[in-house]
Amino acid sequence: MRAWLYLLAAAVAIGIVTTPAIIVFIFGGQNVDDSLLTAFATLLLMAGLAVVSMRDIIRCGLAMIICFIALAGIYVQLGAPLVAAAQVIVYIGAISVLVLFAIMLTQTKSGSSQLTFQTQARWAGVAAAILALLIAVAVFGTDWPDAAARANVATEALARLLFADYVLPFEVVSVLLLAAVIGGVFLAKREDEPGGRVSAEKPH
Repeated sequence: MRAWLYLLAAAVAIGIVTTPAIIVFIFGGQNVDDSLLTAFATLLLMAGLAVVSMRDIIRCGLAMIICFIALAGIYVQLGAPLVAAAQVIVYIGAISVLVLFAIMLTQTKSGSSQLTFQTQARWAGVAAAILALLIAVAVFGTDWPDAAARANVATEALARLLFADYVLPFEVVSVLLLAAVIGGVFLAKREDEPGGRVSAEKPH
């Protein structure tokens, strides 16, 4: 029974994501690229709402990965494949996996009905409305074909700059990040030492 519910939820989610794209393509007279951009934007918004609304923190982390995937698709549609690749490699391949591992190592994976940040929901709503207004002004005031062409040129120049002229600093930064991860694992393992151990067992 639960499998059917998951299939039904997936069908509803696909319908929510594809419906605006179909409307833009058929009734808006736009091309396939605009429809794909609409689908990615809808997926990004729905996954973002899932991140802040679901109580299961594991599912919130998975929804965050979907947000990053949709954002990478938007970058590709806007003509910035290098930024999309960095989004996939860094955020999905590293940060999201690290966050999920950190969540899985904790004892409690589901939050309470009244979270701490919900006490600031009113001010957060005001800030969100102002941000939405600014984004709407930027969207309607941007010439998207010219912006995509400029982003494509900038991506090629950035790729040559990173992997030709500054390849050594790029690798040094990657080694530094690896050292930070190893240091974090080392500090986590120090709980087993005498005097610094934090008991994770529940009291009887």
